[in-house]
Amino acid sequence: MCKAHGLTGQQGVLIPAANVRNLILRTDVVQAVEDGRFHIYPVQTIDQGIELLSGLRAGAVDEPETINGRVSQRLQELAVRIRKFGAQNQTDGDGAGHTDLQDGEKPGRNGD
Repeated sequence: MCKAHGLTGQQGVLIPAANVRNLILRTDVVQAVEDGRFHIYPVQTIDQGIELLSGLRAGAVDEPETINGRVSQRLQELAVRIRKFGAQNQTDGDGAGHTDLQDGEKPGRNGD
């Protein structure tokens, strides 16, 4: 696919580091790697892949300026919203825990 679009030196692939020893490449791919037009990035962890793809440090969940810190913060925000939503539904009038859906209606993917 990259070859069809033209190799610019910006394309590459992430592979598990454990697979490097079993890697078999076509000669044109080997040449592209040698020429710096294509890259193969062996990664040992998901965090390494995240860092390569984003250009940001993966970091720890308690580090707010890292990918994992941002993900953790967003999950905490969503958890608060879910708790508020659940509490609101439990105290909403009859205490039946209902939503604004009609009988038999299922929530959709558009935020219902």
